[in-house]
Order: sequence, then structure tokens, then C-alpha cells
Amino acid sequence: MSASQPVPAAARLFLSGNEAVARAVWEAGTRVAAAYPGTPSTEILEVLAKYPDLYTEWSVNEKVALEVALGASMVGARAFCAMKHVGLNVASDALMTMTVTGTEGGLVIAVADDVGMSSSQNEQDSRYWGRFAHLPVLEPADSQEAYAMTRAAFELSERFRTPVILRLTTRICHVKGVVAAGAREAVEPGGFKKDPRRWVMVPGNAKPRLPLMFEREAAVRAEAENSPLNFVVEGTDRRIGFVTSGPAFMHVREAFPDAPVFKLGLSCPPPLESLGKFAATVDTVLVVEETEPLLETELKAAGIACHGKDVLPRTGELTPDALHLGVARLRGEVVVEPEHVVPQQVFPRPPTMCVACPHLGVYYTLSQMRNVMIAGDIGCYTLGAGHPWNALDSCISMGASMGTALGMDKGRGKVDENKKVVAVIGDSTFMHMGMQGLLDITWNRGNVTVLLLDNRAVGMTGGQDNPGSGRDLHGEETTRVDFAKLCEALGVKKERIRVLDPYQLPVLFKALREETKIEEPSVIITDRPCVLIDHYAPTKPYLVKEDRCTGCGNCVDVGCPAIHVTRRDKEVKASGKEVDLSFVRIDTSACTGCGLCVQPCAPEAIIHAEPVQTLQPVQFVRK
Repeated sequence: MSASQPVPAAARLFLSGNEAVARAVWEAGTRVAAAYPGTPSTEILEVLAKYPDLYTEWSVNEKVALEVALGASMVGARAFCAMKHVGLNVASDALMTMTVTGTEGGLVIAVADDVGMSSSQNEQDSRYWGRFAHLPVLEPADSQEAYAMTRAAFELSERFRTPVILRLTTRICHVKGVVAAGAREAVEPGGFKKDPRRWVMVPGNAKPRLPLMFEREAAVRAEAENSPLNFVVEGTDRRIGFVTSGPAFMHVREAFPDAPVFKLGLSCPPPLESLGKFAATVDTVLVVEETEPLLETELKAAGIACHGKDVLPRTGELTPDALHLGVARLRGEVVVEPEHVVPQQVFPRPPTMCVACPHLGVYYTLSQMRNVMIAGDIGCYTLGAGHPWNALDSCISMGASMGTALGMDKGRGKVDENKKVVAVIGDSTFMHMGMQGLLDITWNRGNVTVLLLDNRAVGMTGGQDNPGSGRDLHGEETTRVDFAKLCEALGVKKERIRVLDPYQLPVLFKALREETKIEEPSVIITDRPCVLIDHYAPTKPYLVKEDRCTGCGNCVDVGCPAIHVTRRDKEVKASGKEVDLSFVRIDTSACTGCGLCVQPCAPEAIIHAEPVQTLQPVQFVRK
């Protein structure tokens, strides 16, 4: 859907949680929306960008996205930003001051927690930010509530002049449901009102606003006590009453349909008075929350007896099975733990990079190097830690490769004094949070070689554009970062910056050997587009001539998933022992002709395939 295409009319739509949030943001009359891609929140802005009559952008990081949204709110416009849970860590510097200034136009922050860590390095609980920043937190349980609570969040934000956090989880973001949608509101910005005492946060201005922040929090607490977003589902079995929020509510209702449930929609600040009254109507209160015992601790502090993480797991989703086990423990029943089933031994299929990924050559080269410490980062190239490369020694957070590498260099002792230090980082991650780290390396004269992998996309989250691609969120041409000039501006000597093709293994290997020998900062920029974006141009595929292949496996070490090892036949050795002969095959339907596997092939057994035009799908034959 583009700005020129019709928008679905008010109707019952089948939407994921992310799509439902996007629809509600648009309907709310929002004028500005910004985000940084990160699973499971990415699709919110991607969908929102297809709606007309509002400005959307991919920002260089989450802090900038939140600041863009705040600026729009300052001029009285409704504003929105989205990020995954670890992104709010990056944005928290701005967040913790915004809670003092408050907002003008409605400002909603969607934060998607990755409960179960399907695509993240940790499982933090973003509900804590509501308590830390004294902000309201809304928690939808399905797509319809994601839509409704987003609309409600803007109204709440403007009524109390505060940012509002919409806490999502992977289960909400990616599961679809029927949503009763409406029409777009016409909301005209009220205009900027000059007020330095509010917007200029020097200590003298900030101190008088702190009491206002606490007054606002008290008002929101009173709102929570009467909010229709918090309600009780009556039940006939009053032995256990559940207190829950978000998708855990759906699991509770599935597992214990006859039990009373206090469902929190506006979960921060918690309606402690109403929760106390609910607790008095049941024998035992069980708090079901993903992932931390946050509400459980608050209830106990308020003198409300309850159970929670003493019987329920602290990690992962609280599925009906987990709830049944927890309730059995609570009731003192004999708990039969699920039988540990040893999985059938099959050929391993670990996550891997795409066919012809430009990072393959980088990690193949690094895997051939000895006596090197490799600090990694967040992105597709994190997979370099796996088989067959095993060429990554750390991965902490966005941009951490730079500081980690510098620390390795400065902290090493005699046992590591001869080791080389390499930092690996992608283009989007470098712009997100890596530039400051490179500046720190040059400023403090670190002996680090940086591999900056420019594939012109935010690859891991779906190939989104970034300032290095030369296109904006809408695919329109814009400025493109010159990484060589940028690195030079950050203090790297011009002669220590190399731009090369990662498909040319000898050139890459030579550059790495030379730069790691020089005891000063250096940067090697690999310049090849991601194979999944339209910048990439495949060429003729390759195949293996079986009669030449010796089965040495050099091409397999490149790690391309289009290469398969198979058996040819058996051979009887002089000793009389029969052995299998292996050789490789290339899936020509997947091969894009990058040539990475050709270069380490000693017997020259890999040659171009020739496509034959037939009425059937394209077949490939030997040359």
C-alpha cells in the first residue's frame, strides 16, 4: 500500500499485533513515527509507512527515533516510536528526561519484549521502565487489544501530558487475529509554546518539575483503579484467583477457564486497591507474569499475600502446560515433570548465512587465521560464531565490538601479547552505535583492525534501508554515507583504510594479514550488497565436475548452504578396508555465481553451469 493506494476502510481486518498497532497509530491522527528495526517490532513501522498522511522514518538508532518523536510532540503533534526491548536501553537517556518534561502532543512508545529469546541476546522485562521512569504502561493480550490500547494510549498521553509505553511481546507482535478497525481522526498540531523552564533541562529548571512528575504518577494511579482496561473475569472455582496481563492472560483462560482472573491492561502503576479487593474474594492469589516477579513483589510490598515465581518459571512464555505444573505445585500435588525425551540424532541444521552472503568470505578468511581475537557484533555476521567458521569470540550488544576490541588490546598480558585484535561490525550497526567506538579506538591509539561489513542493508531484520544504502524508508534516493571518508574523519589514517570486494578471497586475506601486522588502528571495508536486496545482481551458477572432485572439503569450509556433501561410491584400500568416497554438489537452483567456492578448490572441479531453456523450469547441465 502506498500513499496513492486506497486505505482499507473501517472494517473487521485480520491483523497481526504489529499491523494492529500500525493501524491504530494511523487512525489516531499521528503525524510523525520513527523507529529502528529490531525483531519482533520491525513490521510496525514497515506497515505504518504504507499509510498516507503521516511522516515515517527509519532512524539511525532508537535514541534518535525517540527524540524525533519527542520533537513532534513538542509542537503539539501526535507522535509514535517503536523498538525492541534492548532498543529502549539505547533510548533510555532521552526517556528518563522526557518523564520530567512531559509531553504536549500524544506520544506513544511501543516496546516489543522477546520473551523466550527467539531473536535476542537477553530476555529483559520492559515493564520496569514504567516504574523507573514513572510512566504508564499498557499491555495488550491480542491483536484487538493491541489496536484498542494504542488508541487509548494517545488519549492517556494527552490527558496526563506524559509518554505512554505500550508493552508488546513476540506472541502479540506476530500472531494474527480479527480486529474491528475504524477511521482516521483529524488531529491538528497545537503549535510550539516557548517555555524554556519546561523544555531546557538544566538543573535549575528540572528540579521544580520533579514534584509535577510525582503528581502525574499519582493521578495515573487513580486512573488505573477505575480504568476499563483493568477488569475482573468472574469464575466459579475460587480456590485460586489469577492476576495477569498481556498474552499470559490468554494462557490462563485456556488452562483454567473456571477460575477468576484480574486482567491488567493499564498495568503501571498497578491498581493496588482493586487488586487487594480481588484477593479477598479468592483463597489464593497467583500472579502470572512474563518474565520478572515485578507485580508479585509490588503486591507483597502492599501486604497482599500471593504466589508467583515460587511455583512458575522465570524465563520463557508461561504456556498452559507451565501453568498446570505451577498450580499443581501450589496445591501440593505430586508433580510429574515432563519426561525428558532424547531427540533423535539427525544431521544438524544450525542457523547459517544465505547462499552467496558477502560475509561468507570474511569468516572463511578469519577462520584460516591463527593467533587472533575477534570481537563480534549484532547482525547477520553474528552467525560467524557457528560452524564451519567458529570465527567470533564475543557478541554483547549493538556496537560493542569496538569497545570490546579496544579493551582486549589494552588489557592483554603476556599470554596474549602476540595475538592480533579484530573487530567485526556491519554497516547499520556501525552507524547505530559503532562510530563512537571507532573514535575511542583512534583517540586512545588502540591496536585494532576493524572489519566494516557494508552490505547496504539492515540484513538480520529483513533488509531495511539505512544511511549507507542511499535510500530512505520509502525507497526514495537520498544521501549515502561514504564509509571510507567517515572512518578517516573519525581518526583512521587514510592509508589504513581499504575498500575491497569480499568475494575476492586472496585480496581479503592479504589485506587482513597486512593490516593486523601494523600496530595502529585500521579499517577494512567490504563492499558487496546483501543477496536478498535489489542491489544484488546474481550471475551464472556453478556446478561440480564429479570426476575432478577429490572430496577435500575446501569449498565446504566457505560455509555456503548451496554446497552439499554426498557419497559417490566405495573404494577398497590396499589394506582391504572399504571406505566411502565423498564429493560435493552445488544446488544450482540456489547458487548465484559469487565464485567464493571456486577459489579454494585445488583440483578446479567447480565450473560454470549453463542454463538450458525448456518448457519446464530451468535445468542446468555441465559445460
